Amino acid sequence: MKVVNLVLAVMFLLFAFVQINDPDPLLWILIYGAMAAVCVMAAFRYFIKPLLWVLLAGFIVYMAILIPGMQEWMAQPDKGVLFDEGMKMQHLYIEESREFLGLLICVIVLILQVVRSRKATIAA
Repeated sequence: MKVVNLVLAVMFLLFAFVQINDPDPLLWILIYGAMAAVCVMAAFRYFIKPLLWVLLAGFIVYMAILIPGMQEWMAQPDKGVLFDEGMKMQHLYIEESREFLGLLICVIVLILQVVRSRKATIAA
């Protein structure tokens, strides 16, 4: 699991790096940076349960706010528009859908970390 967590940490750092050109870069750099930190800590079996739960709850709330954009994308006949044309944003729902999917990745990883933390010695 150590290698998996370190790979996830690198992935989240790369995600944070490409947010520089995003309409709201600071927010997303913080989100992905926090996820990278969680994965590095998990690689060394260091879990801060309250942090995991706060991030998980916050990301789920943010996902709920983005649901209308995700629904609009799902209603489109061409689902590929989310990743077409150099990733430029033509409609607000495209950005909201991408953000929703990014948060979904974070939530899945956080759930896995919460499950792992139950089996490990808890820090803090």
